[in-house]
Amino acid sequence: MEERILESFARQGLMRHLGARITHVGAGTVHIRLDAREELTQQHGYFHAGATSAIADSAGGYAALTVFPAGSEVLTVEYKMNLLAPADGQFLEAVGTVLRSGRTLTVCRLDVFAERGERRTLVAAGQQTLIRIDPR
Repeated sequence: MEERILESFARQGLMRHLGARITHVGAGTVHIRLDAREELTQQHGYFHAGATSAIADSAGGYAALTVFPAGSEVLTVEYKMNLLAPADGQFLEAVGTVLRSGRTLTVCRLDVFAERGERRTLVAAGQQTLIRIDPR
């Protein structure tokens, strides 16, 4: 399962462009880390909400893929993010967690944390619906 997730992630141009990487794969959960770089910030120096949301979307999508049968694929149907605090840290960690996986639709929780030294702050939280695409 982990190999399938990592191979799929490696094909994502946006994640490669952002410099994101998967740091944990487990049944129903995936963590993605994004290190701070000037290119990822908004005008106040915090991580841009687009980068924050992008890694959350991918973490949830791959969390869902961990519970799908081999050969299946996943597409996001919708997601909503609440930005709770400025994303100020040395890196962000997005955690996607499957809440319920059905035959067709899966719902995931999305949490994004900013880390600076010993401080870990929840900066965004959301929910996502995904659809399983079975091989033909």
